[in-house]
Amino acid sequence: MNPLTHFDAAGQAHMVDVGAKHETARVARAAGHIRMAPATFELVAGGSAKKGDVIGIARIAAIQASKRTSDLIPLCHPIALTRVAVEFTLDAAQSTVAIEVTAETMGRTGVEMEALTAAAAGLLTIYDMLKATDRGMVIEQIRLLEKAGGKSGHWIADAQ
Repeated sequence: MNPLTHFDAAGQAHMVDVGAKHETARVARAAGHIRMAPATFELVAGGSAKKGDVIGIARIAAIQASKRTSDLIPLCHPIALTRVAVEFTLDAAQSTVAIEVTAETMGRTGVEMEALTAAAAGLLTIYDMLKATDRGMVIEQIRLLEKAGGKSGHWIADAQ
């Protein structure tokens, strides 16, 4: 069996056939963060950014992106998400905003890409809303933290 499931025996890209898979509860958690200047961080923490509630809008953007993942990632299946939760953590000492997304479904394929896409979109939204103040912000460490469900079972990332 080819370990790169998005390529057929001839090496051509294809959408994986999940028709024979059993529906199971599937969960994925993804995270990342954005580093910014202390003055920019204060705009987020104080809720005084000119464009409004940065965290609230980034949360909605993350949820919306999770639902549109198959439109953005060519070989992803459109799936019915049953839950998407987005949490932000502000760290004043590091001038960072961290995001953690949990995506869930009952289906034949996992939700890792939905969680990762949501994390990226949430952080990109923060950048977009604050770029007039700080174009030097850095989005870092978007990664899968955990996935559960399906044939491959439960996986947890090594601590970093």
